[in-house]
Amino acid sequence: MKVLVTGADGFIGSHLTEKLVTEGFEVRAFTYYNSFNSWGWLDSLDKSIKDEIEVFSGDIRDPNGVQEAMIGIEQVFHLAALIAIPFSYHSPDSYVDTNIKGTLNVLQAARKLNTNKILVTSTSEVYGTAQYVPIDEKHPFQGQSPYSATKIGADRLAESFYRSFGMPIAIVRPFNTYGPRQSARAVIPTIITQLLKGEESIKLGSLSPTRDFNFVKDTVNGFVAIANSDKTIGEEINIATQQEISIGQMAEELINQINPNARIICDEQRLRPEKSEVNRLLGSNEKIRSLTGWMPKYSLKDGLAETIKFFAGNLDKYKTDIYNV
Repeated sequence: MKVLVTGADGFIGSHLTEKLVTEGFEVRAFTYYNSFNSWGWLDSLDKSIKDEIEVFSGDIRDPNGVQEAMIGIEQVFHLAALIAIPFSYHSPDSYVDTNIKGTLNVLQAARKLNTNKILVTSTSEVYGTAQYVPIDEKHPFQGQSPYSATKIGADRLAESFYRSFGMPIAIVRPFNTYGPRQSARAVIPTIITQLLKGEESIKLGSLSPTRDFNFVKDTVNGFVAIANSDKTIGEEINIATQQEISIGQMAEELINQINPNARIICDEQRLRPEKSEVNRLLGSNEKIRSLTGWMPKYSLKDGLAETIKFFAGNLDKYKTDIYNV
C-alpha cells in the first residue's frame, strides 16, 4: 500500500515513517520545505530505511502542494502540526493556519482524489483538565490553549467531512508521547537534557499536573493498528496507557536514574496561566483495545531507559541552557 505521512520529519512522524517502511508500506514522506534541504529527523534514519522513502518537501498550509503530494496515495497519516503550547500563546494565527487550514487542505485533497483512508492526528490536550477519569472519547472538549483550540477545530472539520461526504476518516488521539527524537520543549527531554548536562538545579514549571505517557513506539503501533482496521472509520480513538504520573514524580524518577544530587527549582516563565494549565490527563484505552487489539508493550521504566540512552548520545543537538518554548 502506498501511504503519505505528513509531518514525517518530526518526532512521532519520523518514528511512524520508519515503522511503516519496516512493515512493507510504500512511504511518501511530506516534510517541511526549508532552504537547508533538511528532512528533520528523517536525516538520522539508517540508510537502508531512507533509501525506501520518497521525500516530498512542501508546506501543509499550501493546498496545491498538499494535493500534489497526495496523488497516487491510498492512505494518509496526517501528523503535520504546530504543537508547542507556550508558542501558541504568542502566535495563535500560525496555529490556525497550520493546524486547522492544513488539515482542511488534506481533507479537500483526499475528497477530490478519493483517498482510501485518512488518519487525522489529534491530541489529549483537546480534553482539557479531566472532568472524569479515565478520559474516554465521550469526554467533553475544552480549549485551554490556542494550540488545543486549533486541534479541536481540526478534529471537528475531520468529523464534518466524514458525516457530510462519507469520507473514510479516523481521528487518532495520542496522550503524551515521549521517546528518542522528541524536542526539548517537552517535559521529559527538558528534564533529561538538563540532568545529562550536569545541571544541579533542574528548572521546571508546575510539578502537580499528571500525564498519561506513551512511549513513541507504542504510539506508532497504535497508528498502524488503527490504519489496518476497517472498524476505525468514523471513530475518534485514544492511544493511552491508562496510567498516570505527576510531573514531579517523573522528575524525581529521572533524577534518581541520572543524577541523584540534582534538585528541582520552579522557573516562573515555564508556568502556564492558571486557567490554561491542564491539571490531569488519564486516558481510557478501552476503545482502541476493542477495535484493534492494541496494547502498550513498553513499561515506563523501559521507555525512559531507551529515551535516556538516545539523549546521552545526541546531547549536542539540544540547547540545554535556554527555555525551549
